[in-house]
Amino acid sequence: MLDILIQLGAGFINCMTPANLLMLVVGIVVGLLVGVLPGLTLVMGVILVLPFTYSMDITASIVLLTAMYVSGTYGGAFTAILFRIPGEPLDVPILWDGYTMAQKGRAADALGWTLIAALGGGLVSAVIMVLLTQPIATFALKFSTPEYFAIVAFGLASVIALGRGSLPNAFLSLGLGLLIASVGTDPIYGSYRFTLGLPILADGIEFLVVMVGAYGVGEVLARLEQGFASKPVEKIDQTSTRLPSLRELFALRWMFLRSSILGNVIGLVPGAGATIASFVSYGVEAQYGKRRKEMGTGIPEGIVAPQSASTASVGGALVPLLALGIPGSGATAVMLGAFMLQGVQPGPQILLTSSTMVYTIFASVFLGIALMCVLGFYFIRMLVKVLDFPEAIVSAFVMLMCFIGAMSIRNNLTDLWLMIGFGGIGYLLERFRFPIAPLVLGVILGPIAEESFMNAMISFDNDWTVFFTRPISGTVMAAVIVTLLLPFLSLGRRRRSEPAEASSQPR
Repeated sequence: MLDILIQLGAGFINCMTPANLLMLVVGIVVGLLVGVLPGLTLVMGVILVLPFTYSMDITASIVLLTAMYVSGTYGGAFTAILFRIPGEPLDVPILWDGYTMAQKGRAADALGWTLIAALGGGLVSAVIMVLLTQPIATFALKFSTPEYFAIVAFGLASVIALGRGSLPNAFLSLGLGLLIASVGTDPIYGSYRFTLGLPILADGIEFLVVMVGAYGVGEVLARLEQGFASKPVEKIDQTSTRLPSLRELFALRWMFLRSSILGNVIGLVPGAGATIASFVSYGVEAQYGKRRKEMGTGIPEGIVAPQSASTASVGGALVPLLALGIPGSGATAVMLGAFMLQGVQPGPQILLTSSTMVYTIFASVFLGIALMCVLGFYFIRMLVKVLDFPEAIVSAFVMLMCFIGAMSIRNNLTDLWLMIGFGGIGYLLERFRFPIAPLVLGVILGPIAEESFMNAMISFDNDWTVFFTRPISGTVMAAVIVTLLLPFLSLGRRRRSEPAEASSQPR
């Protein structure tokens, strides 16, 4: 323990050198901007920055990419809460309660909870990353495709909690999302599916087009129908972000810890990342939390759970990267490329041969989280100025952001038309009380579930029982079954109790 503290202290000193500190600040700022802009994903942002690291020192370059990774899990919460436009897929669960809270005139509170959740989740994850790197990496090595599919299936099962009163509507919305996700080229056999002969659809429909269209454009169309009669959010005061009190924080202490640990564990699974952590953590709270029936109505739990889990997944994803040479997410896969370009091979030996660099990276996570929250606290003021304009102008600004985001994905006009189409679908879903969240959930997690399922079938000779016979995947799949059955069991109990209550009424 003392040796870890000494090396971590040396890592903090190395982080304070001019080159590393400059890269830390640049990475945090760029990561926030990438998170805010719809269409420019965190992985895409890291890829765009990667060429600039070729001539840099290996430590400074990894500090830059790590800082971007950390702040990218937080920046998109601004537009999700204020404009209902998630900058990243991981921000979708945040807007379910964050935007609702903002609609109630409490945008400053929503932003405060987001900041605290990112700070708390990040710090918990960073501590776990430093103290338990080797044991956790050994445990993560046991995960294979069945375990990965089981976790994704658990994320899809959270659609039960997202139906908001109508399970059939939720499942229909999820089915539509899974159908959209299946358009394009089969990831295993390479055959075309539902492309209608259009070359642009051969690469599939980008989930960001669906997400930005259904939420952003759909919201503008809904407000257009209402004649822009109300403000999207309140005009936030000069403080911009209102931090929760110590009493409020103390009341949610166990949920903070639970969501942070859950995000860290999911981050350990190679390929999982912050998006799955965010969805699963929200689903857990919506199913088992103390205020599960109020999720989606604008409560702090609906903000804290996904934000703390997504930020906590950063530390978890870095563990397999550094200790095993296995990227835990898309962003860490790019970071692995940065290591390889510099002639460094992450793995078990890196803790022995390059411990100074490793602990400098650890220290940069701590410093990056703190700097991210400080900059984020003041960064929001620039976005809030947009709210001083009339709602019609704000909606036009939102549409502009949606078009820029959609066009930046593949530089193809077809994506713009697709975005408009999904905006119409989003509007109709809201109009006829079909939840949008399951659709987005299916589009994002559908391809991941399909690929992991097919790989598991190929690896285990089409033996579907492997999902239930392996200890870890079996446990998770049992939780999936329980999650799916609970609403029906509750419905059955209510139906049985209604006749009893009716018979007990005085005649």
